[in-house]
Amino acid sequence: MNLQIIKQKIEQAVELLNEFEIDLWLIFIRESHTMPDPCIDMVVGTHVTWQSAFLINKNGDTTAIVGSLEVPNTESIGTYKNVVGYVQSVKEPLLEYMDKHKPKRIAINYSLNSNLADGLTYGMYLSLKQYLKDTPYMTSLVSSEDLIAALRGRKSESEIENMQVAINETLEIYDANTQYMKVGMTELGVANFIKSKVSSIGRELAWDEAHCPAVYTGPETAGAHSGPTDRVIEEGHILNIDYGTKFNGYCSDLQRTWYFSKSGEVEVPVEVQHGFDTIFDAISKAAEFAKPGVMGHEVDNIARSYIVSRGYEEYQHGLGHQVGRIVHDGGVGFYPLWERYGSLPMKRIEKNQVFTIEPRLLVKGYGVVTIEEMIVITESGCRFLSNRQKELWVIKS
Repeated sequence: MNLQIIKQKIEQAVELLNEFEIDLWLIFIRESHTMPDPCIDMVVGTHVTWQSAFLINKNGDTTAIVGSLEVPNTESIGTYKNVVGYVQSVKEPLLEYMDKHKPKRIAINYSLNSNLADGLTYGMYLSLKQYLKDTPYMTSLVSSEDLIAALRGRKSESEIENMQVAINETLEIYDANTQYMKVGMTELGVANFIKSKVSSIGRELAWDEAHCPAVYTGPETAGAHSGPTDRVIEEGHILNIDYGTKFNGYCSDLQRTWYFSKSGEVEVPVEVQHGFDTIFDAISKAAEFAKPGVMGHEVDNIARSYIVSRGYEEYQHGLGHQVGRIVHDGGVGFYPLWERYGSLPMKRIEKNQVFTIEPRLLVKGYGVVTIEEMIVITESGCRFLSNRQKELWVIKS
């Protein structure tokens, strides 16, 4: 946990509370090592055992109410100005704080649309409800969804710089992998090579190593969200890899595509090249459209409709998601208007949000073509953080 960035995000949270006209943000947790609220890494900076309340007030006050044994650690971390300890119950100091500040709107971490704003467990909600019973504060509770979406989405210069390092290192390993791969290797062999390279530079993978990297080759592949297998790379296969790394707690998430030529093949098969060109152009068109103020589903539709117009079935997922401290960083995404995405496709894109663009299509008899790039939204459009894959990478037999 980078404490300097955590302090910056707390300051940003105060600004957002005032923007959204919320008086207080209450993060209410316990046993956070085993049941962590996603906001801990962003605006707390330590874990706790007993029931604890981390309070960020729109007036700039930050107060942590923690068990007495955890006061020294919380004070030493230094992310909260005031640290209050208790022995028997968190209720009394919590109500004392409420009565002192009299918040009229209190954001708590529940959400129908975003898992990253849904960190308050139902048991902890019931406890909070019991503590606030017979007070005016029970009716003051509101969802922190919009607050958290803005806090995670509006990246600072430092956050973007950290992600840029992770992106650059990920691409360097992709280059090394291109030199390494050949026909006859297995998906697992390729994945292990990438893992060894990540380890050699002292980084960690961006998500669960069971399927990071995801390596999938040929027309019968299980797909990107399954782990690599002992499937062998063969001539005439399209191969894809999806992985990312972390730098200072910030992620990259990139996909690349290769074609393994058949013996005697001089050129890439027309249908394979057509598929790659379609994906490349779809990404270009989506990026040209993406800018502050447009809705997520509008960006998705640009790529989706183009791919269908070129004779392919539409991809079965959203075009892209936000990236930050985790690879799926919540909030608005480039999602279609499907029920599973809730209201997120209808939210508007903002400056300094970082997104992936990752359409895909199937080339029958060869495999899946997909590229995943990362962009940051600018004042009037977007710019690519990743050096784009502009041509299909061909590995000769």
